[in-house]
Amino acid sequence: MKWTSLNELREKYLAFFESKGHLRLPSFSLVPNNDKSLLLINSGMAPMKKFFTGEEVPPRTRVCTCQKCIRTPDLERVGHTARHGTYFEMLGNFSFGDYFKNEAIPWAWEFLTVTLEIPGELLWPSVYEQDDEAYTLWRDVIGVPAERIVKLGKADNFWEHGSGPCGPCSEIYFDRGEKYGCGSPDCKPGCDCDRFMEIWNNVFSQFNNDGNGNYTELAQKNIDTGMGLERLACVMQGVDNLFEVDTVRNILNTVCTISGKTYGCDKANDVSIRVVTDHIRSATFMICDGVIPSNEGRGYVLRRILRRACRHGKLLGINRKFMTELCRVVISQNESAYPELVEKSEYILKVISLEEDRFNVTVDSGLAILSGIIDGVRAAGNTTISGADAFKLYDTFGFPIDLTREIAEESGLSINEEEFTALMQEQKTRAREARGNISGWSDSSKSIIENLPATEFLGYTENECSAKVLSIITDDEAVDFVSEGECTVVLDKTVFYGEGGGQVGDSGVIEADGLSAAVTDTKKTNGVYLHEARIESGMLKVGDTVTLKIDAARRDAIRRNHSACHLLQAALRSVLGTHVEQAGSYVDEKRVRFDFSHLSAMTAEEIARVEAIVNASILRAEECSTTVTDIASARAMGAMALFGEKYGDTVRVVKIGTESTELCGGTHVQSTGNIGLFKILSETGVAAGVRRIEGTTGLGVLELLAEKDALILDTARELKVQNTHAIATKASALQTQLKDMRRELESANSRLSELKTASLMDTVKTVGAYKLLAARLDDVRPDAARGLCDTFKAKHADGVVVFAIVSDGKLNFVAAAGSEAVKMGAHAGNILREISAVCGGKGGGRPDSAMSGGKDIDKIPDALAMVEVILAK
Repeated sequence: MKWTSLNELREKYLAFFESKGHLRLPSFSLVPNNDKSLLLINSGMAPMKKFFTGEEVPPRTRVCTCQKCIRTPDLERVGHTARHGTYFEMLGNFSFGDYFKNEAIPWAWEFLTVTLEIPGELLWPSVYEQDDEAYTLWRDVIGVPAERIVKLGKADNFWEHGSGPCGPCSEIYFDRGEKYGCGSPDCKPGCDCDRFMEIWNNVFSQFNNDGNGNYTELAQKNIDTGMGLERLACVMQGVDNLFEVDTVRNILNTVCTISGKTYGCDKANDVSIRVVTDHIRSATFMICDGVIPSNEGRGYVLRRILRRACRHGKLLGINRKFMTELCRVVISQNESAYPELVEKSEYILKVISLEEDRFNVTVDSGLAILSGIIDGVRAAGNTTISGADAFKLYDTFGFPIDLTREIAEESGLSINEEEFTALMQEQKTRAREARGNISGWSDSSKSIIENLPATEFLGYTENECSAKVLSIITDDEAVDFVSEGECTVVLDKTVFYGEGGGQVGDSGVIEADGLSAAVTDTKKTNGVYLHEARIESGMLKVGDTVTLKIDAARRDAIRRNHSACHLLQAALRSVLGTHVEQAGSYVDEKRVRFDFSHLSAMTAEEIARVEAIVNASILRAEECSTTVTDIASARAMGAMALFGEKYGDTVRVVKIGTESTELCGGTHVQSTGNIGLFKILSETGVAAGVRRIEGTTGLGVLELLAEKDALILDTARELKVQNTHAIATKASALQTQLKDMRRELESANSRLSELKTASLMDTVKTVGAYKLLAARLDDVRPDAARGLCDTFKAKHADGVVVFAIVSDGKLNFVAAAGSEAVKMGAHAGNILREISAVCGGKGGGRPDSAMSGGKDIDKIPDALAMVEVILAK
């Protein structure tokens, strides 16, 4: 048995099954595609569920993969043992109705014993106790002695998940030797000790469970194989756990170098070293697959992982940013299998760096507050942190609940989880109620649509067609006819594009003899097109043959904006990097709105470059073509797919010039020249890690130019210049004038302050060791009053000045105390706090300067008289 690196093992496995007629597929994204049951991909078969259920057709009946996986149920346990980890890779060979046990078992044995040269006597198969077929194959075909074949019960060797496909398993265990065992003479697979490590699991999906414990044979039997790559590497490298495997150990060694700690010397340090090592692997791959740190969903999983790693870095004594340094090691260790890590490295590093910055701001304040809460709980003789305190830390200060929980446990405390969950639920309910009902369709309307056939769409090539009315819906009910008002019309065919893929629905008319109906919008659901119509004249009946005409001018404008949207995405990827992915889009006849993944605001130069690339393609008047093909062929053509979008057996590949190739069901121009011109209107942020560009094309650009021309003319008229080219010169001259006038005004105010101060000096009193000036000022701005205060302080270091300012019916107080007055105990902020209360106000400030408000102007004399009393104390 030869030492083999993890990267070599992955390649050996995939190459072996390619030699057995399997199609090698790249790892699917960690973000599930059209599967709401999973937050993140957690097994090799998870992305292929629809192949097993028959909902989708696999690209081949034999495939093999090495799938990236994330599992976080035991996140708090990661680091505390060497067994737990959040990121791992699953090797898998799959058969969809092709081969079965007769091939799967011999191939598993061949790979382990021939390709990897693992001695056969160290391998122990297990089978389901009722699976005689698998038992016989192991004993009679492979030649494993009966005493080394272990029969286990349903709990261990039968895979099922509720109703649906299920079947027995056959696992292969590696014997690590007696030193890992329990010493029992009966020790074998199934024992709780560490001697036997499961490295291979064949699931034979051959039954269907009706949910009531009744099993029937499946017509199409499948093979689902799972083998942990890191586990296999442990065997081939003779190490005890995943943290000792070569690629992972290289990351761990870097953690030790950065922290100055030695692994294996201190239990607490070892926990933190393992946490950081594991979590940086998970974070790197999650970000590469498009996950952005946030406060919900998979984004929150990523944020928890990153922040937990940052905290354990601090526990190791790392008092600087370090996560990007580790990320580079993760990339270097995995780039041969996952080149996209290198391609997106700049983006990945930026996301991690920004999140580390955010955490460093959050953790310092959060830890201080949590420390105070813990001290308070202990002082009260309690052992539980209230859910309200935990929620406040999370909601107000952004401190993750899992960190609160972990730190509390380290202090021997718990959290009132029930109260925290209730507060979280209240917050979600408020948010949900604020969003309101946005579905727009009642259950009764949806049930009508479910019974209708799919609509034939002719709108890619036609603007007009005849069609038969299949259904009319008004007030959530199907009716036979309609002669007035609004209704939803379903036809057997249409030229109206139904809203989808970010493109708005078409508008136009439905006509027949004596009938005219305006179509205001078009939507679609499950292939049925819904025409929102308003009867203008005549009667529309189910069964009528009518003529459909779209608003062609509006459609053309929508085409221009949609095609520009594709060119925009290509240009953004060219200028900003290939990490740019669509996060949403909207195109109508007036504009294009495109949301994309990017961490920072674009510079003016970047915006200009993107705009120039799009317009260069437009000016070249390049051909735009559409190809209908299967998804595998589309990807081979380099077509970009919208993540999370569900595609059928056939897809449309839209190629726009030389810049863009995408899967798209929308309508587009025939040549980029038809777009006319493209102009970016704005670039803004809409969410963490998501930017938005809005732009317009064709006639929209002409409208924009007309608006700007009108604005320029209006500005010229207001500035009283004849030539619009002189606007900038005139504006500059006015700015100079304004600056001069401001200087003159400031000088006048300064002289006025001196004069007012001089006139007020007659009212200065001596109160003990202080010089006191307290007066009412009418129609004086607060800043001017503060100037008077400064002048008085400059002349009287032992002085205290208080002004009650009345302007436009509003009352404010300003006060100041000279340097010597402050030394003697005067405090401007405390003085205002007391006298403001006399007038029904409040406020305060520093010892030497303060400002406050009041309400009752009539009580100003009482308030000012109180200043002398306060100083006399």
